Amino acid sequence: MGVASINRTTTRAMNIRRGPSRKPMTALKRAGLVLLGLFVILLSIIGILSMTRGTPVHSVIVLGSSGLPPAVGDSLFARTMELHAKTHIDPGNSVELLSNGDGTFPRLWADISSAKQSLTLQMYFAAPGSLADTLAARLIERARAKVRVLLLFDAFGSSDIKQEWMDRLRAAGVEAEWLRPLHWYALDKANNRSHVRAIVVDGRIGYTGGFGFADKWLGDGLRDDQWRETNVRFEGPVVTQLQATFAAAWAEAKGELLAGDLFFPRATLAAVGPVQAGLLYASPTLGSTTAERFMALSIASARRTLYITNAYVVPDDDFRRMLTDAVARGVDVRVLTNGDKSDVMMTTYATRARYGELLRGGVRIYEYLPTTLHSKTFVVDALWSTVGSMNFDNRSLALNDESNLVSLDSTLGAALVAMFESDLKHAKEITLEEHNRRPWKERVFETASNLLSRLL
Repeated sequence: MGVASINRTTTRAMNIRRGPSRKPMTALKRAGLVLLGLFVILLSIIGILSMTRGTPVHSVIVLGSSGLPPAVGDSLFARTMELHAKTHIDPGNSVELLSNGDGTFPRLWADISSAKQSLTLQMYFAAPGSLADTLAARLIERARAKVRVLLLFDAFGSSDIKQEWMDRLRAAGVEAEWLRPLHWYALDKANNRSHVRAIVVDGRIGYTGGFGFADKWLGDGLRDDQWRETNVRFEGPVVTQLQATFAAAWAEAKGELLAGDLFFPRATLAAVGPVQAGLLYASPTLGSTTAERFMALSIASARRTLYITNAYVVPDDDFRRMLTDAVARGVDVRVLTNGDKSDVMMTTYATRARYGELLRGGVRIYEYLPTTLHSKTFVVDALWSTVGSMNFDNRSLALNDESNLVSLDSTLGAALVAMFESDLKHAKEITLEEHNRRPWKERVFETASNLLSRLL
């Protein structure tokens, strides 16, 4: 073998050992990778802050001698609430409280079957079962009777509903849609759910509350598998506000803005009863939300009593202080919430992490014993009240869409007080001494759950 051949062979062997030559990374490429990394970190921070944003209002102040906002019986209160929470209080409504499934669904099925022109339904939670099947049968029957039927399900809350169920309704003429479907390109909406319950029959009868179309809402609220719920049926001018709530969601889902006498009949504006009522439609926004301002002003305006019934009570530092401040000025503040039969025990542990401060501040706390409590109501001074979908937690106050009927009416207020007192017969009052004796394992669960309170 010649010298030239040996050199070529040696060179090839060296190239095999060394591998292909690589050009050194330029300063421009390094800078680009650094900027890309910083951009990803920035997006992650924005996402985390968006998912965990809280409520900024920490107090309600008044320039005047008393230092308190107008009491709920003051004519200025309704005007102030309208300005802060965008909730117009109209006279001329009739309102009917509905307890649990037994008090809700027979009434609802009859109203749905009576529809002559339109049915609009927006629901956060639905699941396969007898309630969902009954709903489907009623809506299909009405659609075949040439009633315009529009149905919206939140894509997260109603994810157990099969596409075949929706397709069966569509085949019969029901316009059934998913609201905020869960796609990778819609991740910015995934944390903001529509928790709204809104059903409107012929533009003249409205329903809202905390219920859903799942079989756990059947029954009397006193058995383990039958949730305790409070809903409301109403007629009068306030129904148009609930219809507008549905219309906003329909425009988001379909791009169609509803208008005209079919959905907003002129007859709805006529007085049908003695109740002053409005519809709180709360949705997330930059800064303070209507839900937060509504809750803060309601607490600050209490003078004698404030009775809160809510499935998920996770008030932040500011709202806890508002509640204890109300006690300090002589208000009887009581909270009824879930006990060990909660459907979301992490939220219950986060709630219990707040018991100590509230109990030391004089707030009386009760846990419902028979079953899961899912009601979302409060009543102030037996006059100002609300029934709806809004929980007393960060998710409802800052992140979700919510719907609540609110009213200034002593008869309805008295009925809610009576309902609250009846529920206390099936509840256990929590004392500070008992709370301080809880096992260390529960304290660990409370601390861990409390870290996630902004997401609950």
